[in-house]
Amino acid sequence: MLSVTGLSKTFPGVKALSAVDFTARAGEVHALIGENGAGKSTLIKVLTGVYRPDAGEVTYDGSPVRFGTPLEAQHAGISAIYQEVNLVPLMSVARNLFLGREPRGRLGLIDFGRMHRRADEALRGLGLRVDVRRPLRELGVGAQQMVALARAVSVDARVVVMDEPTSSLEPREVRTLFEVIRTLRERGIAVIYVSHRLDELYEICDMVTVLRDGKVVHTGRIADLDRLRLVSLMLGREIGEVRSEGLTKFTGSHRTEAEPVLAASDLTVRHRLHGVSLSIRPGEVVGLGGLLGSGRSETAKAIAGALPTDSGRVTVAGVRVRGGSTPAAIRAGISLLPEDRKAEGIVPGLSVRENIALAALPGLSRFGLVDEARVDRIVDSFMKRLRIKAAGPGQKVGELSGGNQQKVLLARWLAMHPKVLLLDEPTRGIDVGAKAEVQKLIDELADDGLAVLLISSDTEELIEGSDRVVVLKDGAVVEELTGDAVTEDRLMRAIAAAPAGPGSAAATGGTDD
Repeated sequence: MLSVTGLSKTFPGVKALSAVDFTARAGEVHALIGENGAGKSTLIKVLTGVYRPDAGEVTYDGSPVRFGTPLEAQHAGISAIYQEVNLVPLMSVARNLFLGREPRGRLGLIDFGRMHRRADEALRGLGLRVDVRRPLRELGVGAQQMVALARAVSVDARVVVMDEPTSSLEPREVRTLFEVIRTLRERGIAVIYVSHRLDELYEICDMVTVLRDGKVVHTGRIADLDRLRLVSLMLGREIGEVRSEGLTKFTGSHRTEAEPVLAASDLTVRHRLHGVSLSIRPGEVVGLGGLLGSGRSETAKAIAGALPTDSGRVTVAGVRVRGGSTPAAIRAGISLLPEDRKAEGIVPGLSVRENIALAALPGLSRFGLVDEARVDRIVDSFMKRLRIKAAGPGQKVGELSGGNQQKVLLARWLAMHPKVLLLDEPTRGIDVGAKAEVQKLIDELADDGLAVLLISSDTEELIEGSDRVVVLKDGAVVEELTGDAVTEDRLMRAIAAAPAGPGSAAATGGTDD
């Protein structure tokens, strides 16, 4: 029904897709999986007309096509449901369902009565009973996702792309979604299904394509691929391939005998975290392992107050962090280096000096006046200590390399003298030399007594840089690796064989293949 051959797409400095071949057949559910940066989103955007490929051919229903806009793709019969609901909150449920294709009467005016009846029928078919005249924003996220699903399947689509469709759904809604997918399959519709939840993939999908670094590394029937092999393909690590070179873990007795600096207990966020608990001692590096979407970043943000929790508690040096806010966490001594440094970290238009001093300014001011001399001393100290390469402290941070931008962020939080440092993908997108410097710096910080939480999609970096590894799946802790058990093999087996979390398909009655 829809296929691509030799597809390539390049952005400045990044080869997002490289000679990708992919085929979605009528009456099949085809899983498209891979870690962050694998190229899944780019491929979906090419298929749905958001991007135009640099090379390669897209064939739809036997004929070459080149969609210029998503609307062209939709009119052709390709519909998409995204993880983030892309509807209009202020409009009614019915208007969202029929946006751009409203039923009209003789004079060309919208026939609201017919639209409301058809919208009600479509939603009842998905087990959702709501007043379709209400604004969409009044519904919960799960109900909004079901409206998006109803819209996608009601446009006479021949290909439906589902990007993490269960991320906001309740177990009952997940069962309904799977029944809809089975119905689509029976009607001969091709479904492209993107998800990080292995249980869902094995329950609902027929085929699987694994992307890694913009290339296809495997395509075939998912039933012929066991879970451990699937995880191995996603991570790019062979079973039994354990490497000993790299960072040397410090195993001093103070890391096992000292009281934890950080203790997080039963952190729960609806649909995202389910009772996550972990602790970090002085001078210890604790790794967070798991596939993309397992809850690693959410855990770090919940600890740092950047993600409001429904329940749970965080203590630093035995004192509870109250308020559940980022300022409260910073005052308690928690600093977070976010995964997306460009969107959530650096301020590219400001100088290196201003970026480093940003968080510390309240402590460097008196009566609203900043002590510029102290700022200069702090900035100079950290630029030398972290070996930040810049024309000077006045250079805009957006002009620096990725590695030096990461060092500027580290300097900002180290200037706060934290007790706990949360590092989310600290070496992503930086060159090999800068990566080694950041890894060495993390080890030095731990040796100085700082408690460090390390999140990394690089399994080798995670294993070699951590004293313990807490493994997450579907927002829940499924295993903790300590001592000789901190190996890549054990990590991959824990990810592949771990029991399902509350949000997974198996937990909602799905089969476990």
